[in-house]
Amino acid sequence: MADIIDLVYADHDWLRRQFFRLDDAKSDDELAAIWKTLSDRLDAHADAEETVFYPALLKHGGDDDPGNPEGDPQDETEDAITDHNAIRDAVRESRKHKPGTKVWFEAVFTARKENGEHLDEEEREAMPDFIKSATLELRHELGMKWLQFYAERESIDGIDTRDKDADAYIEEHS
Repeated sequence: MADIIDLVYADHDWLRRQFFRLDDAKSDDELAAIWKTLSDRLDAHADAEETVFYPALLKHGGDDDPGNPEGDPQDETEDAITDHNAIRDAVRESRKHKPGTKVWFEAVFTARKENGEHLDEEEREAMPDFIKSATLELRHELGMKWLQFYAERESIDGIDTRDKDADAYIEEHS
């Protein structure tokens, strides 16, 4: 089964590991090579989640208990869009600078910090809420859409890297 939860988590694991690869780089050329692939994937991952996962979370996810703010799909989606925007902003900033420079490292560190916080929050809130509320059939259907999303985008071409308004996004996809 192509489970959306497994596929999103696998992407998270890959992103975390690539940030560790930056720590292993011995030259600016190695930093540039690792960051090119990683920064492209950060953009693609955010776009994939916004295209496949979060519209489904808004429609099918969350806890119906109004006393449980952790289970509100709109809040979780707003947080995710805001996080994605912060990650995209840091990635864009990094691309303005030569790899290995102080300002480049600052931008990459910001992306790393924002991404780490986002992944942790998503794995603690949105994903468990979706697991509780989505059928296995829906998770498989979304997993297939996730795989198609990446198959249709062999490179960064076609990835939407623009910031998004969280309220407008929620309204459009609810």
